[in-house]
Amino acid sequence: MEIRDWAMRILSADTMAEKLLEPEALTDALPGPALLWKTPSRPLGMEFSLHSREEKLPPFQDHADPHKRAICLHRFAGHELLAVEIMAYTLLAFPEAPPSFRKGLAHTLHEEQGHVRLYVKRMGELGVQFGDLPLYRHFWMHTPYISSPMHYVSMMSLTFEMANLDFAPMYGKSFMAKGDAESAALMATIVRDEMAHVRFGWQWLRKWKPEKHSEWEAWEHTLTSTLLTPKRARGFYVHEDTRRSAGIPDEWIDKLKNYK
Repeated sequence: MEIRDWAMRILSADTMAEKLLEPEALTDALPGPALLWKTPSRPLGMEFSLHSREEKLPPFQDHADPHKRAICLHRFAGHELLAVEIMAYTLLAFPEAPPSFRKGLAHTLHEEQGHVRLYVKRMGELGVQFGDLPLYRHFWMHTPYISSPMHYVSMMSLTFEMANLDFAPMYGKSFMAKGDAESAALMATIVRDEMAHVRFGWQWLRKWKPEKHSEWEAWEHTLTSTLLTPKRARGFYVHEDTRRSAGIPDEWIDKLKNYK
C-alpha cells in the first residue's frame, strides 16, 4: 500500500480497525500533491468533545482505584490516537519531504498505533472501553501551524513526545506503587518507544536547522510559530536520563529545566 493511501484511510476512518490499519508492506512511489486535512473522521461516539475543568485526570493518590487508573489510560489512548492522526496529516501535507524522513515517520505512526492497542487492551481489563469517556481535540488544534516537516518535529517529536518522557514514567511509578504491574509495564513500553521518537526528531532538527542557530534556538523559534512554548516539552519533573538516552545533550536539558 502507498503511504499516501494509508494516511488518507486513517484520517477518513470511521472504525477503530481502519484507524489502526497495518498494511503488510508500505511503498512511497506516489506521494502525490500536498493535502491539508481539516479534521479527522472518527468512529461514532468518539468525536472530539469540548474540554472542561471538571474533567481533569484523577490525582495520583486515587490510583489505587482501578477505575481511576482506567480513566488515565483512556486519556493517554486519546493522545496516542491524536498522534496517529497528526502523523498521517504530516505524511499528506509534505509529500516532498526526504524519503528517509517519510519512512521514519511512517514507522513512528505504526508504533503509535501499537500504543493505542495496548492502552485499549489494558483499560478494557480495568472495565473501561475506548470511547466511554470524552476525547479531546488537544494536539490537533496545532496542525494548521505545521507548515514544514521541521514544524512537525519541533511540535510533536521534541515537545509533546518529549513531555511524555516525564509523564509516562511518573504514571508508571504510581501504577506500580498501587500494585498494578501490568499498567506500569505498559508505561515502560511507552517510555522506550518515545525515546526513539524523540531521537528521530532530534536528528532531523540537527539536519534542518539554520547553520547560524543552535538546536535550541531553531527549535524554540519554530515551536513559537505553532503557538507553543518549551514549557510544553516537560512534565512536573524533568527526567534527564530518558532524554540523554534519546540523544538530547545536557545543555538542552538544562535550558528546558530552567525555562520560565
